[in-house]
Amino acid sequence: MNIRVAVVGAGGIASDHLEAAAKMEELAPCAVADVQEDRAASMAARYGMKAYSDYKQMLQEEKPDIAVITLPHFLHREAAIFAAEQGCHILLEKPMALNTAECDEIAEAVSKAGVKLLVGHTQHYTETNRAAKRWIEEGRLGRLVMMNDRRHLPYDKPTRPDWFFERAKAGGGILTNLGSHTVDKIQWLIDGRITKVKASVDYFLGRGDIEGGGTAFFETSKGIPAAMSQSGYPGVPIDETELLFTKGSMKLISGVGLWVSEGGSYRQVEVSIQENPFVLQFQDLLDSIREDVEPSCSIAYSRSVVAVVESIYLSNQSGCERIVNQGGEPIA
Repeated sequence: MNIRVAVVGAGGIASDHLEAAAKMEELAPCAVADVQEDRAASMAARYGMKAYSDYKQMLQEEKPDIAVITLPHFLHREAAIFAAEQGCHILLEKPMALNTAECDEIAEAVSKAGVKLLVGHTQHYTETNRAAKRWIEEGRLGRLVMMNDRRHLPYDKPTRPDWFFERAKAGGGILTNLGSHTVDKIQWLIDGRITKVKASVDYFLGRGDIEGGGTAFFETSKGIPAAMSQSGYPGVPIDETELLFTKGSMKLISGVGLWVSEGGSYRQVEVSIQENPFVLQFQDLLDSIREDVEPSCSIAYSRSVVAVVESIYLSNQSGCERIVNQGGEPIA
C-alpha cells in the first residue's frame, strides 16, 4: 500500500520533495496547498495531484500519511502542530521554528499525537559530507582539532521573497537561513553539540531588519573548537569547510568535492555517486516510522540547531559568550 504524501506550500523547495517522492515506489503524492492558488494548481497539474488554497482543509480532507511542510519559517510552528493533530507524520523544512520555545511546542504536539517528525537538514544526506564524516571517524588524518566554516554570497537577491528580510517572519537573515546549515554540518560531522557561542553580528544589509553577516566562535561537547563566518554582501561566493587534524587537513565543499592533505598539497578524494538527498530524507523518515525510532534529524537534534542560532544573536546583543540552551526554560 502506497504512503500518501501531501505538501504544504508550493514554493521552489516543494518541487525537490515531489521529485524525490516520485522516484520512490512506496510514496504517492496526493495533494499540494498554497495561498497562491495558481501556484498550487500548476504544481498539482505537474505531479497529478489535487490543489488546495487552504492547507488545513487539505490535511483534513486528504488525510495523508506524511505532510511535507515548506512554508515560511514563521508558519512552521502552527502548521506542524496542526499536521500532528491530524495524525500526519511530518517532514518539516529547516529551521525547525523561529526559536526554541516554538520547537518545544512542536515537540509536545508531536509526542501527544504519537507521530514522527524529521527536519530537513540536508547536510546529513550529501555524499561529500558523508565521506568527510567517514574520514573523521576512521582517524585517517589523526585527531580532529578545529574547524572553520566560511559561507559568503549576495543575500539580497531579487528572487528572494520579502519575508526573508523581516526578522519576525524569518527569525533572522543569513545566519538563520544559511547559518543553520553550518551549525548542522559542524554538529553532525563531530557527532556532538555546540555548547557555547561568542558571536559578532552586523546589520549593514540595507534591506529589512535582518543581519547581513557575522562571525561566531563555538565550543563543542567533543572539545573541538569551530568558527563560522558568513557574509551576505557582494563578493566572491564561498561555501567551504576546513578541518584541521593532527596529521593533516581537509577541505570540504558540500555537494562539490572533498580534498585532503597529509602534509603536502591538497588532493581530491573519490566520493561515491550522490544519491538524491531528498530521497534519503524520505527514506530516513520512512525507516523511523516503520521501526518506531527517531530519525537522524530528530526533534531534539533539530532544536539544538535552533538553540545555537538563537545563542548567536543573544551573544551579539550582550557582547558576551552564551551557553547554548539545550532544554528546559528559554534563555532570556
